[in-house]
Amino acid sequence: MSAREALGAASEAPGVELAACAVEIVELAAFRARASELSGIARGLGLELAAPGRVAAGSGQLSLCVRPGRWLMMLPPDSPGAQSARWQRACAGVAAAIDHSSGLVALRLAGSEVGAVLSRGCRLDLDPEFFPRGRAAATLMAQVSVILARLPAGLVLLTPASTARHVREWLTATGRPFGLTAGSDVTVAELSAVAPPPGDEPR
Repeated sequence: MSAREALGAASEAPGVELAACAVEIVELAAFRARASELSGIARGLGLELAAPGRVAAGSGQLSLCVRPGRWLMMLPPDSPGAQSARWQRACAGVAAAIDHSSGLVALRLAGSEVGAVLSRGCRLDLDPEFFPRGRAAATLMAQVSVILARLPAGLVLLTPASTARHVREWLTATGRPFGLTAGSDVTVAELSAVAPPPGDEPR
C-alpha cells in the first residue's frame, strides 16, 4: 500500500494511536542466587515476575524482563518515591529496587499499522508470528534505546526520558502517512487488565 492509500484509509479509521502511559517504573535486581526468593516476594504483592523476554500482569501492574536477574515493574502512580520505597522494604536483603520513574517514559502504540510504522526504524521483526503477545525485548529504534512489549492492547514502548522527545517526534513524522493520532493517556491498570497471564504461551 502506498503512503497516499494509507492516508486515505486513515480518514476512515486511524492506523496508529499513540498515547502516554501514566506509570511508576521500578527496577528489581536480584542479589546472587536470590531470584527465586524474590519471585515469592513479588507474588505476595500480587505480581508474578516475568520470564526472560516476557511481560506478565497482575493486580493492575506489569513486570517485564529483558535482562537476566532484572525486572522492570510498571506500577500505578503514587507520591514520588513511594512505590520504590515499598519494594525496597519488601525486598530488603534479597534484591535492590531502583526508581526509574523519572528516567524512563512509557508510551502505548495501538492500531493496524503499528508494525508498518515501527519497521521504518526498529531492528526487531515485529510481525506477531515472531514477536507475539507476551513478548518483551530491548532494541534500538530511530537510533535510540527502547524496550518493547506486546500486549493485546498494543505495544508498550519504554525509552529514556532524555530521548523521549526524539522518539515522539520520530513516531509522529513516520506515522503521519499511516493516520497516526494522539490517544488519551492510558493507565497501567488498563494495560494489565488485558495482558496475558504469566503462564500464557504466545499465540
